[in-house]
Amino acid sequence: MTEPDTPLALELRRLSFRYPNGRVALNEISCSITAGERVALVGPSGAGKSTLLMHLNGLLPSPALNTIEAQVFVQSLAVTKPHLRQIRQQVGFVFQDPDDQLFCPTVREDVAFGPLNLGLSQTETLARVEHSLAAVGLPDHGPRNPSQLSTGERKRVCLAGVFACKPSVLVLDEPTSNLDPRARRQLLQLLKEFPGTQFIATHDLDFVLDLCQRVLVLDEGKLRADGPPERILANAILMERHGLDVPWRLRRESPSI
Repeated sequence: MTEPDTPLALELRRLSFRYPNGRVALNEISCSITAGERVALVGPSGAGKSTLLMHLNGLLPSPALNTIEAQVFVQSLAVTKPHLRQIRQQVGFVFQDPDDQLFCPTVREDVAFGPLNLGLSQTETLARVEHSLAAVGLPDHGPRNPSQLSTGERKRVCLAGVFACKPSVLVLDEPTSNLDPRARRQLLQLLKEFPGTQFIATHDLDFVLDLCQRVLVLDEGKLRADGPPERILANAILMERHGLDVPWRLRRESPSI
């Protein structure tokens, strides 16, 4: 349990979003996440999970970015155009596919890209690159081409690039997809050691049980449940209703909430 006076890291206030083709992806989502919480976002494919995550640092061209009626807040700062630079310094986003995030010829240049864009000196950037690569277990990978690395290694390079910017919030979209068991364990340990807030969209419900203190269920753009993973994910009626399966280690008869 978090203390009542713990500051908020993230807050959504009736967040709604409609794509240009008319499809409603999010429908009045309201929730808050306190500093230091590790929260999972689960739901069937097409539920709106990735859309929600991309609102946390203004990656979608939402009308809300241009209005004073903000719907998303990071550490009480509205996610609107005047604040995007500050927001993106605080929110580190890791995409599902590392190829969407890695574009430089070497690992070192990819990890340095964020700090340099923040205006850091070459000396400070190099120090952060070395520290971040060591933190993700890739201290000697700086000269290598990211395309020559395994999926697990590329995901760790993406994390290193985020760590180098020293965010207070990590947002991850399907971080365990396409990882073998060893890479998954390495990622789990890295995230357990990260001291800040984490918001993770995933289909890997065992990963949720191993890492997160809270889980949100999203389906058809609406928030359907919010609570401790052991209670939410064990609820067979709730899970089936929203296209999910109870993890094997929690399978037992469970009443509806």
